[in-house]
Amino acid sequence: MAIGELRVVRLGLVEYRRALDLQLRLCAERQQDTIPDTLLLLEHPMVYTQGRRTEPHDLPMGREWYAGQGIDVVDVDRGGKVTYHGPGQLVGYTIMRAEGVQEFVRRMERALLAGIRAEGVDARTRNDEGRDYTGIWVADRKVASIGIHVSRGVTTHGFSVNVTCDLQPFGWVVPCGLPESQATSILKEIGGDASPARLAGLADRMAVALAAEHDLEPVDADAATVLPAPAL
Repeated sequence: MAIGELRVVRLGLVEYRRALDLQLRLCAERQQDTIPDTLLLLEHPMVYTQGRRTEPHDLPMGREWYAGQGIDVVDVDRGGKVTYHGPGQLVGYTIMRAEGVQEFVRRMERALLAGIRAEGVDARTRNDEGRDYTGIWVADRKVASIGIHVSRGVTTHGFSVNVTCDLQPFGWVVPCGLPESQATSILKEIGGDASPARLAGLADRMAVALAAEHDLEPVDADAATVLPAPAL
């Protein structure tokens, strides 16, 4: 039985730094209990984000080279190393109360696993192999990543799932600190169409699965409920 609600907000394509500012504002509001637990579902233009454990060799081409490819590089306060985001990838940011980091991550993994398997992908977890293997895998190919930050009991950042995205930019970095790993996508694994409806369908399943992991009821909310009002 659900004991509360998970507000689910779909934002479409949002520039990374704008989404980061939004997360920080919502995190402060959640810490003050003025908003419920919130899940933001969106996509980003091409960007690499560097977690706290990123090392220089994880971005071997240098920032200027990446900028020449139209890819921004942003330092962030989440755990983990380098992660790529781009169109065709489902990103979920959780602004939620968390009792413990590890349990929160395990619940997120279970929700991701359920959502991705429902697509027909033979996915698995590898968290027993070390923290660099957090996420969802198809054999030795990574299809979903997780990285969170907790401040005063509230999470920011979250997960990303490669649905129909271009995989080439993953090859220009050392993703998640694993030089031998390869990225994959749902489209690459099982084929099918690359329409926006496919990403939207997975977003719906992820909202339901993540809410269930926390005994919450997913409640859709309009983007206007979280975005700042336009300047007059």
